[in-house]
Amino acid sequence: MSRGRSGHKERVKTAKGRKIGSTRWLERQLNDPYVKRAKADGYRSRAAYKILELDERFKFVRKARAVVDLGIAPGGWAQVIRKSVPKAKIVGIDLLPVDPIEGVTIFEMDFMDDSAPDLLMDALGGPPDLVLSDMAANTVGHQQTDHLRTMGLVEAGAHFAVENLQEGGAFVAKVLAGGTDKDLLALLKKHFKTVKHAKPPASRKGSSEWYVVAQGFKGRQNQG
Repeated sequence: MSRGRSGHKERVKTAKGRKIGSTRWLERQLNDPYVKRAKADGYRSRAAYKILELDERFKFVRKARAVVDLGIAPGGWAQVIRKSVPKAKIVGIDLLPVDPIEGVTIFEMDFMDDSAPDLLMDALGGPPDLVLSDMAANTVGHQQTDHLRTMGLVEAGAHFAVENLQEGGAFVAKVLAGGTDKDLLALLKKHFKTVKHAKPPASRKGSSEWYVVAQGFKGRQNQG
């Protein structure tokens, strides 16, 4: 992947009223090769390459025919699915507004709303063979609290997957540093043939995010 011929690093002038942290974030965005590549390739975010790199290793995208995308905003993962498997049916949900994506049904609502799972399943019209979760709770600045809130969302996504996936399906979710919590890991290992953790190259080195990839759903007869 080319970083450009000049190697010139762009700097952001600190604007009045802009915090130093915001300036650093903008500078990082301007000089991030994945951000530049996403613009060139027509993806909405650098996150598209995370799923592409995970799929290169685990090969779950190309098999997908019915997909639920939890935390779909801004839509980069759904774009990858659409491009890789044009005939796949995709349904997504997010609290944030998401610009329309051709062939994708998007709900702007909280996945934790009691009605959300049924809405997703009704829109999909049958059981998914791939459930993706890029959900993360809004941070409050307290590391332990932020971790617990985000992992609560991941766990909710895992239970949704276990309750709805087709046999042989996969669940792929963003988790935080330290990987998957003990109870969640036990749930996944009980219901999937393989459970792996990975940090794709597109995930920034300083980021606390990892991904759990659970494949080979055993079917609901194994619940209990």
